[in-house]
Amino acid sequence: MSSVSTKPYIGRFAPSPSGPLHFGSLVTALASYLQAKSRDGQWLVRIEDIDPPREVEGAAEVILKTLEIHGLLWDQEVSYQSSHSAYYEDALSLLADTKLTYYCQCTRQEIKARGGQYDGFCRDRNLSPEGSSVRLRNNAKVASFNDVLQGRVSLDSLSADEDFVVKRKDKLYAYQLAVVVDDARQGITEVIRGCDLLRATFHQLCLFSALKETPPTYGHIPVVASSAGMKLSKQNKAKAIANSQAVDNLYQAMTFLGLSPDDSLKQATVDELLQWAVSQWNMSCVPATSEIIWKP
Repeated sequence: MSSVSTKPYIGRFAPSPSGPLHFGSLVTALASYLQAKSRDGQWLVRIEDIDPPREVEGAAEVILKTLEIHGLLWDQEVSYQSSHSAYYEDALSLLADTKLTYYCQCTRQEIKARGGQYDGFCRDRNLSPEGSSVRLRNNAKVASFNDVLQGRVSLDSLSADEDFVVKRKDKLYAYQLAVVVDDARQGITEVIRGCDLLRATFHQLCLFSALKETPPTYGHIPVVASSAGMKLSKQNKAKAIANSQAVDNLYQAMTFLGLSPDDSLKQATVDELLQWAVSQWNMSCVPATSEIIWKP
């Protein structure tokens, strides 16, 4: 299989429709967009709508409208994970055929009582599907990888060895499975996202290995925090960005990412501002830290 470095660049932005975009979401979207466009690549948008209890009705449409108003126009059609069940089932079948999955009935409370890290308790119990989650036999045990911004990143051995869930007890597909299947299917060559997903990368690399797919490269940018350890998020009631202030929002996001737009660009159009940012973009401008406290 050819190396991702020889393929045309394809990046993506994959928000969940649990609310409108906030400033932190815009920063991530902008970074992934600039990385793709500065390499004459494609930038795809995928709506991660596989967790109905967390979704807000109409949020996907609001997110897409906000991206459009901010000039972040995607290539290809928008992809929706809710329509990809067949792909996820195919992946689960492949993993089952190669004896890489098993059923597990451990509750979070039971795992916590045994130390908090899943210990393979159900690995050899041959349980039935009823009332079970599906776990991956984590034979790859990825403990480190090279991040294009953060450098060499390592994970403790207990976490690296953990067998993790790929389909939940409630029959919903786990995020790790869905994102890996979609990244492979769409030919994503690089993923630029926030440091809040840094640890998830280890399990995703394990899944790429199990599915015999070539993984993308990864770059994790600092998350926007309102205070130390307090990431801007929909769960923390982060304020939705105002579409009426698109130029100012982009200007602030570019500054957050280490670019130095001139004051005169505050009078530019959205397209002019993005053209300038693409011409100036270099990932090395972004601070290699996990979070930045920001008051936009």
